[in-house]
Amino acid sequence: MSSESQARDGLHDESRTRDVVRGYHEARFRGDVPTAAALIGDEFSFRSPLMTSDDAAGHLAGIVGFVQVVTGVDLISELYGESEATLVYDVHTATPVGTQRTAEHFKLVDGRIASILLIFDATPWQPMRQLMG
Repeated sequence: MSSESQARDGLHDESRTRDVVRGYHEARFRGDVPTAAALIGDEFSFRSPLMTSDDAAGHLAGIVGFVQVVTGVDLISELYGESEATLVYDVHTATPVGTQRTAEHFKLVDGRIASILLIFDATPWQPMRQLMG
């Protein structure tokens, strides 16, 4: 395989990664759990400062409740590779937290999301978490 065709294949893989990750991101913030679930692989893990899950069902269970307090999302940066991606965005919420700057790293296996690492300052969420038990 020539280096030119390898480069084209790499761009194709990055484009596929972008389609999957952006599709998931947009579905999640619409509260469209079936579409988000279809983009997650059978083997999946989620890690954030507030929660972890080792399966898609556990992760997706909280999406509908969370998007009810989201008033907007502003995508700041997108980086895509052959099997990974990173999004940086602001989540605007109708909570005392207000706007939350967030970074999210995705790893894909066989064209589906295998893991998500969500990075944000959880400090403003602690009082609400304590109130909710």
